[in-house]
This record gives sequence, structure tokens and C-alpha cells, in this order.
Amino acid sequence: MTRQTPSPAYSVRLRLRMVNEPGTLGTVAVAIGGVGANIVALEGFVVKGAYLEDDITIYCSSVAHQEEVRAAIEALDGVEIVAWDDRVHSLHEGGKIEVVSKSVLADMDDLAMLYTPGVARECRAIAADRDRSFTHTIRKNTVAIVSDGTAVLGLGNIGPHAAMPVMEGKAQLFKHFGGVDAFPICIDTTDPDEIVSLVQKLEPTFGGINLEDIAAPQAFDIEERLAASMDIPVFHDDQHGTAIVVVAALISALKIVGKDIADIKLVTAGVGAAGIAVMKMVMALGATHIVGVDHAGVVHEGRDDLDSSKRWFAEQTNPENLQGTISDVIGGADVFVGLSAPNVLTVEDVRSMAPDPIVFAMANPDPEIRPELIKDIAAVIATGRSDFPNQINNVLAFPGMFRGALDARARKITESMKLAAAHAIAEVVADELHPQYIIPSAFDQRVAPAVAAAARAAAEADGVCRPL
Repeated sequence: MTRQTPSPAYSVRLRLRMVNEPGTLGTVAVAIGGVGANIVALEGFVVKGAYLEDDITIYCSSVAHQEEVRAAIEALDGVEIVAWDDRVHSLHEGGKIEVVSKSVLADMDDLAMLYTPGVARECRAIAADRDRSFTHTIRKNTVAIVSDGTAVLGLGNIGPHAAMPVMEGKAQLFKHFGGVDAFPICIDTTDPDEIVSLVQKLEPTFGGINLEDIAAPQAFDIEERLAASMDIPVFHDDQHGTAIVVVAALISALKIVGKDIADIKLVTAGVGAAGIAVMKMVMALGATHIVGVDHAGVVHEGRDDLDSSKRWFAEQTNPENLQGTISDVIGGADVFVGLSAPNVLTVEDVRSMAPDPIVFAMANPDPEIRPELIKDIAAVIATGRSDFPNQINNVLAFPGMFRGALDARARKITESMKLAAAHAIAEVVADELHPQYIIPSAFDQRVAPAVAAAARAAAEADGVCRPL
């Protein structure tokens, strides 16, 4: 079996104690490379007489690979592992976010203004004008990240406790890229009615709600009910964040191959919350010939195993009522969009597509087809991974979207705001467009301000904003 590429996700830092003889460090490096790991840093040497101590950082590809590295080093004569640190676990110890005061609390005068008795004046002002809570409390810049832990990343239903590290990470991304203060709210219920009721009751505290990692079809119902009943923006990132970035990438990819979205045939694998949201936006962009495939095959109106969301999808797509598997319907397709599972697409499937095919294989961590297998066939390839070109990453959308919504004091997220965000992301790379650069890097500092400006302008045009 081919070993996966070493990744920071399986990074270890170890301190080695070695006999101080020529060639010992080289022997260690050869042993590590011999089992397919990658040395990324030698952090310092300390010579103590007959021994040399060195800190080494290594990227591996799995937990089992980490242990393979350990065994390879332990098998060497004159080399001892003094310390072994799995860096991912260490970075999560104690949590990844904290609350920091914005005001100096140095003496009794500060206390009298920030807390009692002075705080009572602000409370009365908000009681007299509730909208003041959007300017004189954390609501001005604070979003709740709400999850029940039923559809976490590629992990599935792991529950709310195990979902917390992901939601904390999301809060970091909000702050780093959008300057938005976000807080994880992982709730111990999967009942849609309870989730809706709980989130509704959070409204006095937050300026927006970001729903995260809630399984379909409940995710659709929860998002729709909250958006309709709450007076602050509600955004399901797995649906709408994914859709925005995929559509942005598709806009760019179609420019490269010189095709019009109204003329293309698109096949999508994965008809869950993200897949349906993506296809809704693709339809809004002008696509008319879409065929969806789930774990049971092509989605069509004749199937009797479809939930309400997939029934809607079947009614809106597959105009020829095609049936079968991906291989049965992929022939002649201009675009493949994968939000499903590893290795569901074959090389022959891609060969059967229309000339200059576009392949978005976004299953994580393992895509629907390995990019290196089709690099000479597909005109444009994108994945959800950071170690390949054209990473489809939601972080390009949600920080800027909420930055714009909060700045506009928007009451909701509209379809126009989403499309405006997609066009803004695509525009960032317009002058540098290339088959391996259809979407900006997650660390491109132009993205969040561009998305925020586009979302704010669209919100204002749609008339969904409170007076500033």
C-alpha cells in the first residue's frame, strides 16, 4: 500500500541523546527517512562530553507511522529517545482559546465604571433601547459556533464533547482571519426541536449564529427554522460556507477551460447538507444539467429511499432521469464535484468526461480520486487538502461573511450575500488565474476584507440591516 504524504497533523518533536561520534546524527536521519518520515527541523544541539543531545521535529503520516519512526530510532545503537512529544496533542492541552479583557481594571475607579455601580447605567440604557446591545456589548462582534457533534469533519457522529476541539479551532479562525470573537457552544442533544429552542434563547448574547457539523437532514430543518425565527444572521458553514468557496473555484475553473456554466453537465457525488447547498448555489449561478450520486447510486425521482431534502434535489436535477452509478453517468460531464468518500471516482471515469474536465475531489482526508492519478487528464483539479494546489477551504468564506454581516448589522444572511462572497473570492485571483491557482490561499490577506465588503454591500442592497 502506498504511504500517505507526511503531514503536520502527525508531527512529533523528540529529543535524542546520541553518542558523540562522527556519523551518528546522519545515521539517525537515514533511519527516519528510511521509514518515509520527513525531518522538518533540527532545533538545537547540546554536547555533553561523550554525548550529543538534539531536538528534532518530524512529520509522519499516521499514528502507526509515528510508532514506526520510534521503532526505527530505538533500533539504533548509541541513540536514546529522551523525550517524545506529539505536537498536535500538546497544542490542544488546556484548550486553544481564552477570554481577554479589553478594558484596564487597575483600581477602584475602574471597578466602579466597569462594574457596579457604573454598569447599571449601561444596563438601563440597553433596557430602554435594545438595539444598543449591538454597540455596547460583545454582541457587536461575537458569534456562537453551535454544534451537536453529529457530523464532525471526516469523523462523523462523535458527540459534542469530542467536537469541542474543532469548534475551538473554528473560533481561532474567526478571530485570526476576520477579527470576529467566536465561542464554541457544543450541546448535548440531537433533537432538532431542542437545538432550535436552545439557540433561540442565546440571541441576547450573540450577534450571529454559525451552525457547524450538524448531520443532514436535521441540519436543513434547524438552519431554516433558526433563520426564520431569529433577528440575527444564521449561517450553516457546512452548507453555505462550502457552497461559497466551491462556487468561487468553479467560476475560476470555467474561465480557464472557456466554458459557460449554462452549457455544462455537472456530476456531483455526495448529496448531504454540503452537497445540496453547493448545488443550490451552482443552480443560482446558471447551471441546468446536474446529476447527483449518493451511496445508493444516482438520485432520481423514482427512488423510494429519499429523505425530504434529497426528494427536493431529485425534483430539481437530473433532467434526463438517469440511473445507476457514477460510472454510468459521468460520461461527457464537464465538471465533477465530490463531497462524499475516498476513491469513488476512477481514472477511467475521468477519461470518459468531456474535453478539459474539471475535477473537484473534496472528500477529507482522502479525496474521491488522488490528484496525481489524473494530473495529465483533468484541466483543473481541486481538493479539500492543503498539500495539493487549489484547496477548497471554508476559511475563505465564513470569517469575511460574518465580518461583513456584523459590520452591516445585518439581520440575516441572504442568497445575494453568498453569491457576492463567491464572486469576491474568485476576483482575488482573477489577474493570476492558472490551472493550479483557481482559489486563493487560506492565508491570503486580501480574501476576508474582500468577502466582508461584498457581503456588507449585498446586505445593504437587500435592505436587511439595522440602522448604523
